[in-house]
Amino acid sequence: MVIAAGAVLAVVTAALLAGFALGRSAEVAAVDTVPPTLRVTPPEPARSYRAPIVVRGNAVDAVAVSIGQTAVSTGPDGAFEISVPWAPAVEVVAVDAAGNQSSIVVVAGVDLPRMRAVHVTAHAWSHEGLREAVLDLAREGRIDTVQLDIKDEDGVVGYDSQVPLARESGAATAIYDARAALGQLHDMGLQVVGRIVAFRDPTLADWAWHNGRPDWVVQNPSGQPYSSHYGPIAFTNFANPQVRQYNIDLAVEAAQLGFDGVMFDYVRRPDGSLTSMNFAGLADTPTEAVAAFLAQSRYPIHQAGAHVSAAVYGIASTRPDEIAQNIPLMSRSVDFVAPMIYPSHWGPGEYGVSNPNAQPYDIIFRSLQDFRTATAGTGAKVAPWLQDFSLGVTYGDAELRAQIDATRDAGIDSFFLWNAATRYHGGGLQPA
Repeated sequence: MVIAAGAVLAVVTAALLAGFALGRSAEVAAVDTVPPTLRVTPPEPARSYRAPIVVRGNAVDAVAVSIGQTAVSTGPDGAFEISVPWAPAVEVVAVDAAGNQSSIVVVAGVDLPRMRAVHVTAHAWSHEGLREAVLDLAREGRIDTVQLDIKDEDGVVGYDSQVPLARESGAATAIYDARAALGQLHDMGLQVVGRIVAFRDPTLADWAWHNGRPDWVVQNPSGQPYSSHYGPIAFTNFANPQVRQYNIDLAVEAAQLGFDGVMFDYVRRPDGSLTSMNFAGLADTPTEAVAAFLAQSRYPIHQAGAHVSAAVYGIASTRPDEIAQNIPLMSRSVDFVAPMIYPSHWGPGEYGVSNPNAQPYDIIFRSLQDFRTATAGTGAKVAPWLQDFSLGVTYGDAELRAQIDATRDAGIDSFFLWNAATRYHGGGLQPA
């Protein structure tokens, strides 16, 4: 009996152990290691860098979907919608109750609206008559954008900038109230593009030269400031990190104030022979350095909410080293390329046009073909500067209209009008 009882006990013990092992196996097998199934619908392009990205999709078996620190619960069928500030790309993460995750990186696009703009200086904005004439163009539907100067050709910042170097160098002024101007223009439904004259900057160059920072200034081979028809000390050194950062800081501040876009003008080297210029710290070519500045500036400005454009010479599409403006290279880092293709600035015979100044339609249409080719595949749009001033040939409504027609016929819907005195021929602008 003892043996039998022992045998029975052994059998029972073995059975219990086997059952425990089977239970453990079942428990392990029951652990959920399958991640949720995540599908994301490509988001619609935002209308500005201030507009949020709205991401929609379906996450089967997920309990939550997140982008960064922003999370939402999924619906019964796994549907979700999540809105986050613009970024060039975002990672969408879905998580289930067991902690399993799936993720997809989504690239965010921006479809910027067209611009029919006029140039306005800081002093013109502060002048009631000139300002109201521009606003009348907007009230009549002839323009939808105002290009308002931030830093001009003298290096003067038109409003009371809080950028430390603008204040220390004496560049910041109170010619106009930026917040009030932006509020008025935005209330009228207008976009505002702030123009920053980047490297032609007599104010900063003079201050730097006399405050122990000669490397901030373009020099001649003898180590003195490079002089040209722009003045004895006019150009700052685009290869200098502090000079670059100053212009970026102004652009970011402007975007944070509410400017919809920032345009860099004089984003180039001085015209003239390279043998007469020295750029302290330049590690590559001037052409590469200028493009690198735009690449450095793009993301901070976008993050602050504004688009980026660059004003370039009309000849730059075919002569990139003339003033260090390589259009395909620069276009990779801007939203708009703004070629200054004023008919009066072309020589006889350019693009087969015998007298460009007297043939505004022909020279605008033909030169824009090169810019469309040079920017193809970069993501940048072309928005030319057109001439609304007389130089050698009297320009009025008809000449302005001819340029706008040529721009349209070239497949481009945005433009900027230049008149240094801020006086425009409204009759050449058709109401929208």
